Amino acid sequence: MDYKAAGVDVEKGDLFVEKIKRFIGDTYTDRVVSGVGGFAALYEMDEERYLAAGTDGVGTKVVMAQELGIHHTIGQDLVAMCVNDVICTGAKPLFFLDYLACGKLDIEVHSRIVEGIARACKEVKCALIGGETAEMPGVYETGVYDLAGFCVGEVFKNKLLRAERVLPGDYLVGIASSGFHSNGYSLVRKLVNDDERELKKALLTPTKLYVNQCQELLKNQNDNIHGFAHITGGGFQNIPRMNEELGYKISALPDDSFRSEAMNEIIARSKLGNESLYETFNMGIGLVIACANPGEVMKALSQEKTMILGRVESSFKGLAFESF
Repeated sequence: MDYKAAGVDVEKGDLFVEKIKRFIGDTYTDRVVSGVGGFAALYEMDEERYLAAGTDGVGTKVVMAQELGIHHTIGQDLVAMCVNDVICTGAKPLFFLDYLACGKLDIEVHSRIVEGIARACKEVKCALIGGETAEMPGVYETGVYDLAGFCVGEVFKNKLLRAERVLPGDYLVGIASSGFHSNGYSLVRKLVNDDERELKKALLTPTKLYVNQCQELLKNQNDNIHGFAHITGGGFQNIPRMNEELGYKISALPDDSFRSEAMNEIIARSKLGNESLYETFNMGIGLVIACANPGEVMKALSQEKTMILGRVESSFKGLAFESF
C-alpha cells in the first residue's frame, strides 16, 4: 500500500498549490519577501529584520490520539511542525497561536492539548499569545477534534539563511527524528490493526523540536551553517528546498538504528520500495543541515544522533540517491 492508496494524493496537492499561487500573489505588497513554496513566508518588518511565518497542523495523527485517549503529546506535534519550519529561515520563533475545532468542548481533554502546546512553546522560548476554540457540531462528532497552529519569528536580514548561502561542496548532515513525526499517518494508520494498542502508543511519540539546537548552531557557527531543511511531508524531497538551483546527492542512508522499533515495523509492513519510502516518511531523519564543516556541526550536536547523508552539487538540480 502506498500513500495514494491510503487516501492522500500528493501530486494533486502540488497541483492545487500551483493553481492558487496566482490568487495569493495578487495580494502581495512590496514588503512580502517570499511566500508560497518555502519553509516559511518572509515579510519585511523594518530596515534590519524580517518576520518569518508558518502554519501547519498535525494531520491524521490526531485520529490515533483520539482512539487511544492520549491527548497530552499532540500539542508538541503542533508546535514542532510550525517552529521547525520557521527556523529553516534562520529565524527565532517569537509567538504562537493555536486553533482547536471540535464537535463538543471537553474541558479536561482540550485543556490537556493546550497544556501540551504551552509546554512545547516554553521549551523553545516561544510565547503562546492566543488561539481559538470552535465548537462545530454537525462538522465534527462529539469526541473528535482537529488542530492548526501559526508561528511568527524574526530574523535579521544579515542572518537570513538565503538560498544563495547553500553552496556546491556543502555537506548534508542529518539529525535523527523522534519517530514519523506528524507525516504519513494516513498510511501508517492503514498498517496498524485496531487491537495493537502498544504499537499505536509508540507511534504517538511527539515530533522533535529542533529550535534550540539550530539557534545554538547559528549563534556559534553562523559562517559554517548554510541551510536547514525540515523533513516533513514529501520526505527527503524537502532537502532541495534549501536552494532549488542545486543538486543534493544522497550517498548514505539512515539505517535501522536511526528509527524506533515501531517505525521499522510500519516500514516493513508497507512493502514500499526505497524511492517511495523516502518520498513518504522521514525515515529517521527529521532535520538536514547544509554546512561547510560537518565535523564541527556533529561535535556541537553530540547529544543528538547525526550522520553525513551526502553533498551539494552543481551538476544537476533536485535530489539524487547514489544507490539504494
